[in-house]
Amino acid sequence: MNVAEIIRRKGNKVITIRPDETVQVLLERLAEHGFGALVVSSDGSSVEGIVSERDVVRHMASDGAAVLEQPASSIMTAAVKTCVATDTVEALMDKMTEHRIRHLPVEIDGALAGMISIGDVVKCRVSELEDDKGHLENYIKQSW
Repeated sequence: MNVAEIIRRKGNKVITIRPDETVQVLLERLAEHGFGALVVSSDGSSVEGIVSERDVVRHMASDGAAVLEQPASSIMTAAVKTCVATDTVEALMDKMTEHRIRHLPVEIDGALAGMISIGDVVKCRVSELEDDKGHLENYIKQSW
């Protein structure tokens, strides 16, 4: 399975935040949509950064409640790891593990086209393993 298939199944909804919006607004959007990260984008299409719940927690530990009034751009990760439609689940697992990240924006022709989370990857992998198990069980039954 690849990114295109995951996006087809789950949808391509991505919630973004402008770089100048506050961390407080970021937290409200995360809570409202039940997401763990938002893409930082001035136009809703470009990927300028990504900010996660972990980023907020780390900055709160050092800056306290004052971080809530800072712009999202001040705590975002600017060097964003992304994926493309043809990336496989295995490639996603490798990238997420290597870079210790839980969210990968999907880019198609340089534009934001979706978001893949570690939960999406796990769900996909479990489905693949269940399919493999079913095929093996059928093979064994037919062989007897």
